[in-house]
Amino acid sequence: MLCYIDMTTRGPEGISGLLVAWSKGDEEALNELMPLVYADLRGIARRQLRRQSAGQIVSSGTLAHEAYLKLVHGRGIRCQNRAHFFALCSQMIRQILVDHARKRNYAKRGGGQVEVALDEALLGTRARGVEVEALDEALTSLAKIDARKARVVELRFFGGLSVEETAEVLEISEETITRDWRMAKIWLFRELAAKAGG
Repeated sequence: MLCYIDMTTRGPEGISGLLVAWSKGDEEALNELMPLVYADLRGIARRQLRRQSAGQIVSSGTLAHEAYLKLVHGRGIRCQNRAHFFALCSQMIRQILVDHARKRNYAKRGGGQVEVALDEALLGTRARGVEVEALDEALTSLAKIDARKARVVELRFFGGLSVEETAEVLEISEETITRDWRMAKIWLFRELAAKAGG
């Protein structure tokens, strides 16, 4: 569970104010923001790395730092609130993991694919390993068919958000999130099984 800071009690200089200032180009606002959200960012990274098979490609600290660097170098990024910020971080963590997997695979010329466990939280079955790149490709294909379901998977799997937190980010009901999550899991399982068998 993410340990979010209550922005409403911090006034305009709180997290929301810092996100708005950063969105408007205030570099110092990001420096003030990161100590307030770093523990949550690292928690997202830790949860994601728990799904990886042995021989992790990065540590949670490295993953959190790389996400921070992407934020620092991001120009024109707009974040309206905490939920939007963590959704953005989920996308960054997904991309960082895929980038690391690709670099590792290229270095080994196709060997040593990096796998993550698609456990009961994702597919409702016993843990299975799937390549990070294969999952990314399947999720990209799902986004072309149903962008919202792909966002649900990204937020829940890569971001580690709960049903309630995902509903807040996407501004839809928890029932819709639960339904989308269930359907996306079925679709991803079929897609990944077809690629593994073909």
